[in-house]
Amino acid sequence: MMSIEAPKIPPLAPEDTAFRAFIRTFGLLERVMLPYFARFGISGSQWGVLRQLHRAETEGKPALRMTELSRRLLIRLPSATGVIDRLVRDGLVSRTALPEDLRVKQISLTDEGRRRVLKVLEVHNGQMGKMLGGLTEPEQAEFHRLLTRLRKHLEGLVEEEEAPKGK
Repeated sequence: MMSIEAPKIPPLAPEDTAFRAFIRTFGLLERVMLPYFARFGISGSQWGVLRQLHRAETEGKPALRMTELSRRLLIRLPSATGVIDRLVRDGLVSRTALPEDLRVKQISLTDEGRRRVLKVLEVHNGQMGKMLGGLTEPEQAEFHRLLTRLRKHLEGLVEEEEAPKGK
């Protein structure tokens, strides 16, 4: 009987190896953070909305339009709407129409939402320290520098993609 050799798989390119490690790490990050946010009765997505609304308040903006909120969260408007629906139902945010244009919705924290954000923030630095505890402070600084560089590169790619195409 003749044996057939399995085809040789070429080694992974460095960018493929790095991307796979990034995706795996992101998945683990989500797995660790899921029970953390669950302790406060929210999801990671809901925390993103609550945190952005809280930041807006500290910037002197008591509410954000849905479009601005989805832009800040880097998600599409329909995705933001589902998260907002749950937060409204839970009494953590309110959604109101602008009097001059009823199609435009503004989102703001309720008193309960503000209390929830402050409760999370009481322990949030400790959780972030736990998450990045596998890196020394200089490594955390380098990690931040590299992520910032990658983010700027990706923002450029998004801008290119969204730019009007010339004829």
